[in-house]
Amino acid sequence: MTEPAPAPAPDPDSAEIAGTAGTAGIAEVAEITDAMGVTEAAEIAGRLRLAIQHLLPVLRARSAPGDLTPSRQAALAALAAHGPLRISELAARMGVALSTVSRMVDLLDSIGWIARHPDPQDQRASLVALSRTGETVLETRRRETAARLAERIALLTDGEQRALYAALPALEALSERAATYPGELPRGI
Repeated sequence: MTEPAPAPAPDPDSAEIAGTAGTAGIAEVAEITDAMGVTEAAEIAGRLRLAIQHLLPVLRARSAPGDLTPSRQAALAALAAHGPLRISELAARMGVALSTVSRMVDLLDSIGWIARHPDPQDQRASLVALSRTGETVLETRRRETAARLAERIALLTDGEQRALYAALPALEALSERAATYPGELPRGI
């Protein structure tokens, strides 16, 4: 059985969307969404999941160095964002088993992308942090990925680009909440 065709996308050149580029807050984007009749969270989730699924190959395309897998990049990004961490904290932030992250840290340390330091609060434990080489590898990958994505964005119409820009605050809030609560959401949220 095939899935029903998605509802046609709203006209991205409409004045409602075009006028919000760069200034729309999350509440304003929600009002526009309600006005367009796309109020079902499940529909939004399905369409967003599909769009992300199609963008992942662009974001994950390999370039030098070939050793930077998506999971290793996620570990480096977590260390870049949150500073030196214990391996258990890194595992929790990534939502990955401690044993898996421990093996990954050993590998990243062996290739020089991270460095281990004693934890000043507990000399029995160590903290892991990005090395300068790791910072360079991560920044290079981020620039390359952004350039590939920018090429695709440039192919969109002006109205589609404005609509995408207007949606960024909501996407950033969604991303921030996903990073804060990688597993189940706490009750009441």
